[in-house]
Amino acid sequence: MQPDQGGDGAAPHWRALEQLYASAPINSLFDSRLEVLGEGLSRITFAVDDRYYHAAGAAHGTIYFKMLDDAAFYAANTLVSDRFLLTTSFNLHFTRPVKTERIIAEGRWISGRRRVLVAEARLIDTEGEEIGRGTGTFMRSHIPLSGLPGYRVPKEG
Repeated sequence: MQPDQGGDGAAPHWRALEQLYASAPINSLFDSRLEVLGEGLSRITFAVDDRYYHAAGAAHGTIYFKMLDDAAFYAANTLVSDRFLLTTSFNLHFTRPVKTERIIAEGRWISGRRRVLVAEARLIDTEGEEIGRGTGTFMRSHIPLSGLPGYRVPKEG
């Protein structure tokens, strides 16, 4: 799916969010890539290998949280172009164990635009099966996006 170009000028903000994700030090630990697909929509592709497994041979729950929180967070932050959002709560549901090498986290904004935003995400394996789902609340912080080193809005041209 081709990302929505954001006729209202939102596309540069979305590209800057993708750069912000890629620049986060935590993401150097994961083979993953964020795509902002449109207002309130994100997709993150993750490669999962046995480094993330617990003793029973499937991905530890922390990887579920990481993938779901990131996808929901970035879906919500597409609607906020001036401030970094903070996760204030997150509920997750484990449906199946992660044992495949490639997982897609799809994020979708649900409600809220001012102070608190709600977004959800789901994890899909290579067979198209849902393996997890989560819903989070995100609050505007006092941190300006423009002050973060990884957030660079591309020049329109």
